[in-house]
Amino acid sequence: MKNKLHIISVVGIAALALATPFTSFAAEKKSAAASPSPSASAAASTAKSERPLPYHGMISSVDQSAKTFTIASKESSRVFKITDKTLISKGGSPATMADVVEKEEVRGSYWKNADGTCEAKAVKLGPKASAESKKAKASSSAAASASPSASAKP
Repeated sequence: MKNKLHIISVVGIAALALATPFTSFAAEKKSAAASPSPSASAAASTAKSERPLPYHGMISSVDQSAKTFTIASKESSRVFKITDKTLISKGGSPATMADVVEKEEVRGSYWKNADGTCEAKAVKLGPKASAESKKAKASSSAAASASPSASAKP
């Protein structure tokens, strides 16, 4: 009986001794992953917001040379920078920076940079098409694409 108890305790101690280095290694790995490196935090501070934010309003001013436009609201105004990656459209067709003019309705999405500037991702000029006109366009295109064989049979 004493022999069995002695064997069980030796096996238990051996198992504990073998498992200790693995658990301490896993703890070191976890703590290293938890504390980001200084270069990772610097990269995150210069990055854009994770996804674009929506905007809409009336253009109050345009600076063609700086490629910016401003939307003024009651509380503040926001300046949006147009880059080479910005998609500009007017009435559903492509447009250019020259089409961005004052007192025109605009909507789209933008990224907020770490320094607080707003970089336009998409700029849609002109009033938003109403739901009725979208339905009319959809029904007219569906009627135009329907073939005579698709009509009701007697």
